[in-house]
Amino acid sequence: MSAPVTISGDLSPADLKRLTRLARRSTVGPTATYYAGVTAPVISAAVAIFGKTAFQALALPAYWVFMFSAIMAAAAGIVWYLIFMRWSYRHSVGRGAELTEPTEISAGPDYISVRRGPIETRIGWEAVRAVHVRRGYVAVMADGADALVIPNRWFGRDKLARKTFQECLSARGAA
Repeated sequence: MSAPVTISGDLSPADLKRLTRLARRSTVGPTATYYAGVTAPVISAAVAIFGKTAFQALALPAYWVFMFSAIMAAAAGIVWYLIFMRWSYRHSVGRGAELTEPTEISAGPDYISVRRGPIETRIGWEAVRAVHVRRGYVAVMADGADALVIPNRWFGRDKLARKTFQECLSARGAA
């Protein structure tokens, strides 16, 4: 392959969701899970101490002080965990130029070039760890770069061009 093979088009909302799913493994990131898991017990302990102090001030028997403060602590921990996890959900798909600029992808002899508007990213073939040819799109996974999604609709009705581009990616990515 001497000349780069180039394709371009716009990413649809479905393509952006597919791209996000390829990059993410869950709807909540690991940092959010860690903080929710660490802060919920701390909040539970703080509420238990607060409850114990408040109920002892009311001169309740030790059994009821323990029960009421334990119930309050459990409720506070669960509520905090649920609220924190809800706040942490990843909602938006796509960012910046992915939503507004057409994407141009070129497969050259030394690298894959991705251009959106004034920004161009080059990914060396040695960084490509997988090329997945799926029904409706091709996904390119690379170390140190975001996943690439190339929808089949970018090729229009030209099945030969699509097949050539997919074979080029698969051959270079597997090498």
